[in-house]
Amino acid sequence: MTTPVFVRTEANRFASLLQICCLQSPISYSLVRPVHAHMIASGFQPCGHILNRLIDIYSKSSKLSYARHLFDEILQPDIVARTTLISAYSAAGNLRLARKIFVETPLSLRDSVFYNAMITAYSHNHDGNSAIELFCDMQRDNFRPDNFTFTSVLGALALVAEKEKHCQQLHCAVVKSGTGFVTSVLNALISSYVKCAASPSARSSSLMAAARRLFDEMPNRDELSWTTIITGYVKNDDLDAAKEFLNGTCEKLGVAWNAIISGYAHRGLYLEAFEMFRKMNMLRIQLDEFTYTSIISVCANGGCFRLGKEVHSYFLKNMANPAPDISLPVNNALITFYWKCGKVDVAQEIFNKMPARDLVSWNVILSGYVNVGCMDEAKCFFNKMPEKNLLSWIIMISGLAQSGFAEEGLKLFNQMKLQGFEPCDYAFAGAITSCSVLGSLEHGRQLHSQLVRYGHESSLSAGNALITMYARCGVVDAAHCLFINMPCVDAVSWNAMIAALGQHGQGIQAIELFEEMLKEGILPDRISFLTVISACSHAGLVKEGRRYFDSMYGNHGIIPDEDHYARVIDLLCRAGKFSEAKEVMESVPFEPGAPIWEALLAGCRIHGNIDLGIEAAERLFELKPQHDGTYVLLSNMYAVAGRWDDMAKVRKLMRDRGVKKEPGCSWIQVENKIHAFLVGDAKHPEVQQVYNYLDQLVLEMKKIGYVPDTKYVLHDTESDLKEHDLSTHSEKLAVAYGLMKLPHGATVRVFKNLRICGDCHNAFKFMSKVVGREIVVRDGKRFHHFRDGGCSCGDYW
Repeated sequence: MTTPVFVRTEANRFASLLQICCLQSPISYSLVRPVHAHMIASGFQPCGHILNRLIDIYSKSSKLSYARHLFDEILQPDIVARTTLISAYSAAGNLRLARKIFVETPLSLRDSVFYNAMITAYSHNHDGNSAIELFCDMQRDNFRPDNFTFTSVLGALALVAEKEKHCQQLHCAVVKSGTGFVTSVLNALISSYVKCAASPSARSSSLMAAARRLFDEMPNRDELSWTTIITGYVKNDDLDAAKEFLNGTCEKLGVAWNAIISGYAHRGLYLEAFEMFRKMNMLRIQLDEFTYTSIISVCANGGCFRLGKEVHSYFLKNMANPAPDISLPVNNALITFYWKCGKVDVAQEIFNKMPARDLVSWNVILSGYVNVGCMDEAKCFFNKMPEKNLLSWIIMISGLAQSGFAEEGLKLFNQMKLQGFEPCDYAFAGAITSCSVLGSLEHGRQLHSQLVRYGHESSLSAGNALITMYARCGVVDAAHCLFINMPCVDAVSWNAMIAALGQHGQGIQAIELFEEMLKEGILPDRISFLTVISACSHAGLVKEGRRYFDSMYGNHGIIPDEDHYARVIDLLCRAGKFSEAKEVMESVPFEPGAPIWEALLAGCRIHGNIDLGIEAAERLFELKPQHDGTYVLLSNMYAVAGRWDDMAKVRKLMRDRGVKKEPGCSWIQVENKIHAFLVGDAKHPEVQQVYNYLDQLVLEMKKIGYVPDTKYVLHDTESDLKEHDLSTHSEKLAVAYGLMKLPHGATVRVFKNLRICGDCHNAFKFMSKVVGREIVVRDGKRFHHFRDGGCSCGDYW
């Protein structure tokens, strides 16, 4: 029979051994299983504090299944065992099991520490509302909150607080509890005020003032107090106050310095960020991975290649053998820095030499290939990735869409879903962008429906992509309706909608929307002015376009770049104001590049200004000798003027230089299938029926006044042949096919890679009247909506 003295002696021995196992290290934790096995082999039956100690060590050593097995064998687990297991499940992120233990614990067993564990579990797992609700339950159950309770619940409040009263209510509870002098509680309260101040629905100034009063009244401040208030000012965009506080402490607060550097970087104040980095180094404040990643990001975003290389060298010099938790994020930042500076080969070299990589490493080098347009390398790299997360798929889907591989982007989006990834709003935005490029309206509508079904209809990125998709698919009314109903819009949304209206010939509406944007307090950027000037150009609003161009620098401090000058010259040339266009060209503060000369040449083509057109073409031959558009425009000008010999010379020059003209191609979607037509098409399986239908349609059009305009046939042939050539244009074939195949009354939407032919433009006006249907054509420049014998462009194109 085992004596009580022996049992007590064994219990003390095992308790001593378990005390050694409690030391927080992998070696110490590894001893617990042999000790536990020895207990079982010796017949010792642990109970009470020995069992609780075993559960605690197993929990801390990530052996939760062992801990739970022991817990389940106890007939009536005490409050210590229950609290230990709740904390363990919290650390593992398993709120469901933590909550289950909490709910199954009788009220008579509970204490304040038990409630603290569950409140902390909610707080650490970002469920702020449940933590606050449990704090209220705790008070209703007559359990008195202590310092740890308030620290945890205030941390939870920082996750969800949106209004000043939320902070004030808990502030009052802290004061009533008598914990208002405890430094940890006050730090948590300051943090709550600071984070609430960053909420869009809160008044930042009053909340930061409350945080400042709390800080000033603190009887004792620690390093966390200073760090919290300084980073709070950074998060609320008051960098001057943050810097003032930083100068007011003798503490070497590395976290606060890092926060200010990051704050300057976020606002684009790169010189200030560099100055803080320099001072931090001079004061011998420890530089950590956050310091290096912040300043390397500044170099990447500011295009400071030389300085970035110096920071890289400094890091290698001062961190000869950095720990993995330091080298990994810094190397990831360096990869981003080098590819943003156009040095993808260096980025790849760093990636190859990394002693350890994580998913971030793979994603940043993938982003590098995508962003510099190396899509073949990106595809290969994507396929080699050992693992992928949702971000990996988003990078590739968006990259394919924006690099002209829209069909592949859509296929990859579907493949992502098949592999079990639920698409987020950014994934949808990439897929929707692919539909924009392809002009696939029905597919875009399906994605819109899926977006709503997944609950992402309020997404800003997806909403902006949808505006562009509907606009580029010819449904500008749907784009406008979406814009009006979006719960939140930004400058990108306004720019997308202004561009949509301009492309569809609604110049007046585009101007009205731009003015509305200004009234809403949205600051226009470079893109805003490009879109509104383009809208004016498409609608012939010369005076308005000039006014907006002049206001760029005068009213908004934006220096026009080459694209802005090109748009203004295009505006003037379309209106035939060549003398004013030349004045603008002479005022350009740099040597005019290809976009400006292209705008001038296009205007000369419209108005037949051959002499000036020749000058523009010659400059373009020097700047872009392999660009086919210059040769085509010049030869077309000669053809229209009947200068066939000059036209032949231009065509010969093209052949001699090996320049190939991009063939005109038009396409239409019918029953989820894309049908493409080339000029004089003979390959489409139903092309003969199309020609027959078109012949009958032209006869009907001629009855109401249509006369084929043979000046758009750019060959010196007989008039009968010229008329036949006009009937074989790709856009006519695509429109005719749509009229044949689409349901009666359905809008016909055709897309063309080049500018629409003048005769085709005239023909579609007559065609829309004969068939009584709307015909929408998107060419390389804009949209044309043909209804009842007229066009939305008002023949100004």
